[in-house]
Amino acid sequence: MIGQLSGILLPVLALASIGYAWRRFGFPFEREFVTRLIMNVCGPCLIIDSFAGLTLPIADIVNMFLASLAMFAVTIACAWAVLGVSGLPVRSFLPVLSIGNHGNMGLPLCVFAFGETGLALGVAVFVTTSVCQVTLTPMLQSEASPLRTLATTPVIYGAVIGAVVFAGDVHLPEWTAATIGLLGDVTMPLMLLALGNTLGGLRARRLPLALLLGATRLVIGFAVALGVAEFFGLEGIARSVLILQGAMPAAVFNYLFAARYDRDPNDVASIVLTSTLLSAATLPLLVSYALAIAG
Repeated sequence: MIGQLSGILLPVLALASIGYAWRRFGFPFEREFVTRLIMNVCGPCLIIDSFAGLTLPIADIVNMFLASLAMFAVTIACAWAVLGVSGLPVRSFLPVLSIGNHGNMGLPLCVFAFGETGLALGVAVFVTTSVCQVTLTPMLQSEASPLRTLATTPVIYGAVIGAVVFAGDVHLPEWTAATIGLLGDVTMPLMLLALGNTLGGLRARRLPLALLLGATRLVIGFAVALGVAEFFGLEGIARSVLILQGAMPAAVFNYLFAARYDRDPNDVASIVLTSTLLSAATLPLLVSYALAIAG
Protein backbone atom coordinates (compact mmCIF):
# COMPACT_ATOMS: atom_id res chain seq x y z
CA MET A 1 0.00 0.00 0.00
CA ILE A 2 2.83 2.43 0.84
CA GLY A 3 4.44 1.80 -2.54
CA GLN A 4 1.14 2.33 -4.32
CA LEU A 5 0.49 5.55 -2.41
CA SER A 6 3.98 6.82 -3.19
CA GLY A 7 3.46 6.16 -6.89
CA ILE A 8 0.28 8.25 -6.82
CA LEU A 9 1.23 11.12 -4.52
CA LEU A 10 4.93 11.70 -5.16
CA PRO A 11 4.65 12.65 -8.87
CA VAL A 12 1.92 15.17 -7.98
CA LEU A 13 3.90 16.65 -5.11
CA ALA A 14 7.17 16.64 -7.08
CA LEU A 15 5.80 18.62 -10.02
CA ALA A 16 3.95 21.08 -7.79
CA SER A 17 7.14 21.51 -5.75
CA ILE A 18 9.14 22.31 -8.89
CA GLY A 19 6.61 25.02 -9.76
CA TYR A 20 6.78 26.36 -6.20
CA ALA A 21 10.60 26.41 -6.16
CA TRP A 22 10.63 28.08 -9.57
CA ARG A 23 8.57 30.92 -8.13
CA ARG A 24 10.56 31.21 -4.91
CA PHE A 25 13.86 31.40 -6.82
CA GLY A 26 12.44 34.21 -8.93
CA PHE A 27 12.79 32.46 -12.28
CA PRO A 28 10.52 33.75 -15.06
CA PHE A 29 7.20 31.90 -15.36
CA GLU A 30 4.52 33.33 -17.63
CA ARG A 31 1.57 32.18 -15.53
CA GLU A 32 -0.98 34.02 -17.65
CA PHE A 33 0.37 32.35 -20.80
CA VAL A 34 0.44 28.90 -19.19
CA THR A 35 -3.10 29.34 -17.84
CA ARG A 36 -4.38 30.38 -21.26
CA LEU A 37 -2.56 27.48 -22.90
CA ILE A 38 -4.17 25.01 -20.48
CA MET A 39 -7.68 26.43 -20.68
CA ASN A 40 -7.74 27.26 -24.40
CA VAL A 41 -5.70 24.48 -26.03
CA CYS A 42 -4.32 21.65 -23.91
CA GLY A 43 -7.28 21.20 -21.55
CA PRO A 44 -9.87 20.85 -24.33
CA CYS A 45 -7.55 18.41 -26.13
CA LEU A 46 -7.20 16.34 -22.94
CA ILE A 47 -10.99 16.15 -22.65
CA ILE A 48 -11.45 15.10 -26.28
CA ASP A 49 -8.64 12.53 -26.04
CA SER A 50 -10.05 11.08 -22.80
CA PHE A 51 -13.50 10.56 -24.26
CA ALA A 52 -12.22 9.34 -27.64
CA GLY A 53 -10.51 6.35 -26.04
CA LEU A 54 -13.23 5.61 -23.48
CA THR A 55 -14.66 2.10 -23.27
CA LEU A 56 -17.12 2.67 -20.42
CA PRO A 57 -20.88 2.43 -21.07
CA ILE A 58 -22.36 5.83 -21.89
CA ALA A 59 -24.79 5.46 -18.98
CA ASP A 60 -21.84 5.46 -16.55
CA ILE A 61 -20.52 8.74 -17.94
CA VAL A 62 -23.97 10.37 -17.87
CA ASN A 63 -24.42 9.19 -14.30
CA MET A 64 -21.07 10.73 -13.34
CA PHE A 65 -22.04 14.04 -14.92
CA LEU A 66 -25.31 14.05 -13.00
CA ALA A 67 -23.59 13.11 -9.75
CA SER A 68 -21.02 15.87 -10.29
CA LEU A 69 -23.78 18.42 -10.86
CA ALA A 70 -25.59 17.28 -7.73
CA MET A 71 -22.35 17.43 -5.74
CA PHE A 72 -21.78 20.99 -6.89
CA ALA A 73 -25.33 22.08 -6.01
CA VAL A 74 -25.28 20.53 -2.53
CA THR A 75 -21.80 21.94 -1.85
CA ILE A 76 -23.05 25.42 -2.81
CA ALA A 77 -25.97 25.04 -0.40
CA CYS A 78 -23.72 23.90 2.47
CA ALA A 79 -21.17 26.67 1.85
CA TRP A 80 -23.96 29.26 1.68
CA ALA A 81 -25.24 28.06 5.05
CA VAL A 82 -21.76 28.30 6.60
CA LEU A 83 -21.33 31.84 5.29
CA GLY A 84 -24.79 32.79 6.52
CA VAL A 85 -23.89 31.69 10.04
CA SER A 86 -20.46 33.34 9.96
CA GLY A 87 -21.66 36.61 8.45
CA LEU A 88 -18.96 36.60 5.77
CA PRO A 89 -19.84 38.03 2.33
CA VAL A 90 -21.29 35.41 0.04
CA ARG A 91 -20.10 37.11 -3.15
CA SER A 92 -16.48 36.88 -2.04
CA PHE A 93 -16.33 33.53 -0.25
CA LEU A 94 -18.96 31.25 -1.79
CA PRO A 95 -16.82 30.18 -4.79
CA VAL A 96 -13.71 29.42 -2.73
CA LEU A 97 -15.68 27.23 -0.29
CA SER A 98 -17.60 25.49 -3.07
CA ILE A 99 -15.19 24.90 -5.95
CA GLY A 100 -12.36 22.44 -5.46
CA ASN A 101 -9.13 22.02 -7.38
CA HIS A 102 -10.53 19.32 -9.67
CA GLY A 103 -8.18 20.19 -12.53
CA ASN A 104 -4.68 21.02 -11.27
CA MET A 105 -4.71 18.47 -8.46
CA GLY A 106 -7.73 16.20 -8.92
CA LEU A 107 -7.09 15.00 -12.48
CA PRO A 108 -3.46 13.91 -11.87
CA LEU A 109 -4.53 12.00 -8.76
CA CYS A 110 -7.33 10.28 -10.69
CA VAL A 111 -5.06 9.18 -13.51
CA PHE A 112 -2.21 8.04 -11.24
CA ALA A 113 -4.64 6.12 -9.02
CA PHE A 114 -7.04 4.66 -11.59
CA GLY A 115 -5.51 5.03 -15.03
CA GLU A 116 -7.45 6.01 -18.15
CA THR A 117 -10.81 5.11 -16.61
CA GLY A 118 -10.09 7.32 -13.63
CA LEU A 119 -9.00 10.13 -15.94
CA ALA A 120 -12.20 10.00 -18.01
CA LEU A 121 -14.42 9.96 -14.91
CA GLY A 122 -12.32 12.70 -13.34
CA VAL A 123 -12.70 14.78 -16.50
CA ALA A 124 -16.49 14.48 -16.15
CA VAL A 125 -16.24 16.10 -12.71
CA PHE A 126 -13.76 18.70 -13.94
CA VAL A 127 -15.91 19.72 -16.91
CA THR A 128 -19.06 19.98 -14.79
CA THR A 129 -17.31 22.14 -12.21
CA SER A 130 -15.67 24.31 -14.86
CA VAL A 131 -19.03 25.03 -16.48
CA CYS A 132 -20.57 25.85 -13.12
CA GLN A 133 -17.60 28.01 -12.10
CA VAL A 134 -17.52 30.18 -15.20
CA THR A 135 -21.28 30.61 -14.88
CA LEU A 136 -21.61 31.19 -11.14
CA THR A 137 -18.51 33.23 -10.32
CA PRO A 138 -18.99 36.11 -12.79
CA MET A 139 -22.67 36.25 -11.82
CA LEU A 140 -21.72 36.56 -8.13
CA GLN A 141 -18.64 38.72 -8.30
CA SER A 142 -19.18 41.05 -11.23
CA GLU A 143 -21.66 42.35 -13.76
CA ALA A 144 -20.15 40.21 -16.51
CA SER A 145 -22.59 38.06 -18.42
CA PRO A 146 -22.18 34.42 -17.36
CA LEU A 147 -23.52 33.27 -20.73
CA ARG A 148 -20.86 35.29 -22.55
CA THR A 149 -18.19 33.85 -20.27
CA LEU A 150 -19.54 30.36 -20.91
CA ALA A 151 -19.58 30.90 -24.67
CA THR A 152 -15.92 31.98 -24.64
CA THR A 153 -14.64 29.04 -22.57
CA PRO A 154 -12.93 26.48 -24.87
CA VAL A 155 -13.18 23.72 -22.24
CA ILE A 156 -16.92 23.67 -22.93
CA TYR A 157 -16.34 23.09 -26.64
CA GLY A 158 -13.83 20.37 -25.83
CA ALA A 159 -16.48 18.66 -23.71
CA VAL A 160 -19.08 18.90 -26.48
CA ILE A 161 -16.68 17.53 -29.12
CA GLY A 162 -15.55 14.77 -26.75
CA ALA A 163 -19.16 13.81 -26.00
CA VAL A 164 -20.00 13.65 -29.73
CA VAL A 165 -16.92 11.54 -30.46
CA PHE A 166 -17.72 9.20 -27.58
CA ALA A 167 -21.49 8.89 -28.08
CA GLY A 168 -21.25 8.62 -31.87
CA ASP A 169 -18.30 6.21 -31.78
CA VAL A 170 -16.47 8.57 -34.13
CA HIS A 171 -12.97 7.54 -35.19
CA LEU A 172 -10.76 10.57 -35.68
CA PRO A 173 -8.08 10.54 -38.41
CA GLU A 174 -4.85 9.13 -37.06
CA TRP A 175 -2.90 12.38 -37.37
CA THR A 176 -5.71 14.32 -35.66
CA ALA A 177 -5.92 11.86 -32.78
CA ALA A 178 -2.13 11.89 -32.37
CA THR A 179 -1.99 15.70 -32.31
CA ILE A 180 -4.83 15.97 -29.82
CA GLY A 181 -3.21 13.27 -27.68
CA LEU A 182 0.15 15.06 -27.60
CA LEU A 183 -1.43 18.36 -26.60
CA GLY A 184 -3.59 16.61 -23.99
CA ASP A 185 -0.55 14.91 -22.48
CA VAL A 186 0.98 18.31 -21.74
CA THR A 187 -1.99 19.39 -19.62
CA MET A 188 -1.36 17.70 -16.29
CA PRO A 189 2.36 18.57 -15.96
CA LEU A 190 1.53 22.18 -16.82
CA MET A 191 -1.36 22.21 -14.34
CA LEU A 192 0.84 20.98 -11.50
CA LEU A 193 3.68 23.37 -12.33
CA ALA A 194 1.21 26.25 -12.51
CA LEU A 195 -0.36 25.17 -9.20
CA GLY A 196 2.98 25.16 -7.40
CA ASN A 197 4.04 28.43 -9.01
CA THR A 198 0.82 30.18 -7.98
CA LEU A 199 1.00 28.84 -4.43
CA GLY A 200 4.57 30.15 -4.21
CA GLY A 201 3.24 33.67 -4.65
CA LEU A 202 0.35 33.47 -2.17
CA ARG A 203 0.55 34.71 1.41
CA ALA A 204 -1.68 33.80 4.33
CA ARG A 205 -3.71 36.70 5.75
CA ARG A 206 -5.94 36.49 8.84
CA LEU A 207 -4.51 33.01 9.45
CA PRO A 208 -7.10 31.73 11.99
CA LEU A 209 -9.97 32.54 9.60
CA ALA A 210 -8.08 31.09 6.64
CA LEU A 211 -7.35 27.85 8.49
CA LEU A 212 -10.96 27.52 9.63
CA LEU A 213 -12.40 28.10 6.17
CA GLY A 214 -9.71 26.00 4.50
CA ALA A 215 -10.56 23.07 6.76
CA THR A 216 -14.27 23.72 6.19
CA ARG A 217 -13.74 23.45 2.44
CA LEU A 218 -12.14 20.01 2.84
CA VAL A 219 -14.78 18.72 5.26
CA ILE A 220 -17.74 19.95 3.21
CA GLY A 221 -16.25 18.59 -0.01
CA PHE A 222 -15.61 15.12 1.39
CA ALA A 223 -18.95 14.82 3.23
CA VAL A 224 -21.02 15.98 0.26
CA ALA A 225 -19.17 13.73 -2.20
CA LEU A 226 -19.67 10.75 0.10
CA GLY A 227 -23.41 11.45 0.40
CA VAL A 228 -23.89 12.04 -3.33
CA ALA A 229 -21.96 8.89 -4.24
CA GLU A 230 -24.25 6.92 -1.93
CA PHE A 231 -27.40 8.57 -3.32
CA PHE A 232 -26.43 7.81 -6.93
CA GLY A 233 -25.34 4.29 -6.08
CA LEU A 234 -21.84 4.80 -7.48
CA GLU A 235 -19.50 1.87 -7.01
CA GLY A 236 -15.89 0.98 -7.68
CA ILE A 237 -13.72 3.52 -9.48
CA ALA A 238 -16.63 5.90 -10.14
CA ARG A 239 -17.34 6.18 -6.42
CA SER A 240 -13.65 6.66 -5.63
CA VAL A 241 -13.18 9.34 -8.28
CA LEU A 242 -16.19 11.36 -7.15
CA ILE A 243 -15.04 11.29 -3.52
CA LEU A 244 -11.43 12.02 -4.45
CA GLN A 245 -12.44 14.97 -6.61
CA GLY A 246 -15.00 16.22 -4.11
CA ALA A 247 -12.44 16.41 -1.31
CA MET A 248 -9.94 18.54 -3.21
CA PRO A 249 -8.76 21.84 -1.65
CA ALA A 250 -10.01 25.19 -2.97
CA ALA A 251 -9.22 25.82 -6.62
CA VAL A 252 -6.52 28.33 -7.53
CA PHE A 253 -8.93 29.81 -10.08
CA ASN A 254 -11.02 31.10 -7.17
CA TYR A 255 -8.15 33.44 -6.34
CA LEU A 256 -7.71 34.50 -9.96
CA PHE A 257 -11.41 35.39 -10.22
CA ALA A 258 -11.35 37.20 -6.85
CA ALA A 259 -8.34 39.24 -7.95
CA ARG A 260 -9.95 40.08 -11.29
CA TYR A 261 -13.19 41.27 -9.68
CA ASP A 262 -11.57 42.67 -6.49
CA ARG A 263 -13.57 40.43 -4.14
CA ASP A 264 -11.35 40.07 -1.04
CA PRO A 265 -8.50 38.51 -3.06
CA ASN A 266 -6.08 38.40 -0.11
CA ASP A 267 -8.50 36.42 2.05
CA VAL A 268 -9.40 34.13 -0.84
CA ALA A 269 -5.68 33.54 -1.53
CA SER A 270 -5.21 32.62 2.14
CA ILE A 271 -8.02 30.05 1.97
CA VAL A 272 -6.62 28.53 -1.22
CA LEU A 273 -3.17 28.32 0.37
CA THR A 274 -4.25 26.90 3.74
CA SER A 275 -6.68 24.37 2.26
CA THR A 276 -3.92 23.14 -0.07
CA LEU A 277 -1.42 22.85 2.77
CA LEU A 278 -3.98 21.04 4.94
CA SER A 279 -4.71 18.66 2.08
CA ALA A 280 -1.06 17.62 2.07
CA ALA A 281 -1.79 15.96 5.42
CA THR A 282 -5.16 14.50 4.39
CA LEU A 283 -4.24 13.24 0.90
CA PRO A 284 -2.56 9.99 2.01
CA LEU A 285 -5.68 9.07 4.01
CA LEU A 286 -8.00 10.20 1.22
CA VAL A 287 -6.17 8.29 -1.51
CA SER A 288 -5.92 5.18 0.70
CA TYR A 289 -9.67 5.33 1.25
CA ALA A 290 -10.33 5.85 -2.47
CA LEU A 291 -8.15 2.86 -3.38
CA ALA A 292 -9.84 0.67 -0.77
CA ILE A 293 -13.41 1.37 -1.93
CA ALA A 294 -12.42 0.99 -5.59
CA GLY A 295 -11.64 -2.64 -4.85
